[in-house]
Amino acid sequence: MSRIMKLSTIGGRQVVSTGTRWEPLIGYSRAVRAGNWIAVTGTIGLKPDGTCPPGASEQMRLALEIVFSALETLGSRKSDIIRTRIYVTDIRLWEEIGRVHAEMLGDIRPATTIVEVRALADPAALVEVEADAIAGS
Repeated sequence: MSRIMKLSTIGGRQVVSTGTRWEPLIGYSRAVRAGNWIAVTGTIGLKPDGTCPPGASEQMRLALEIVFSALETLGSRKSDIIRTRIYVTDIRLWEEIGRVHAEMLGDIRPATTIVEVRALADPAALVEVEADAIAGS
């Protein structure tokens, strides 16, 4: 799935915006590259129309696709991911979400953490993913 990513430079760092309503409100970027280090902010699985699909698996898949697209915009790729953090609103979903993580990143095997949180910014969101990458690793 193609995502619209806006690349700019701020203070010598490359930053990517996806245009979500939260980015200007909170004042953050989808991803930031400083040297070879890339941090991708917490990302929920939003469809292009800004809504979350039903189901944790599809939300996780979309979230990771957005993460991968942000990395590509910054000249990196998913194989450069060294760590993911997964936030779920119901820890009982960990296996369902984990299977998607394994499907999409299992050959890379990044360090990861899954934690339960009370809620995410969008009430329909069940899962949010962060990623750290080292470009060219």
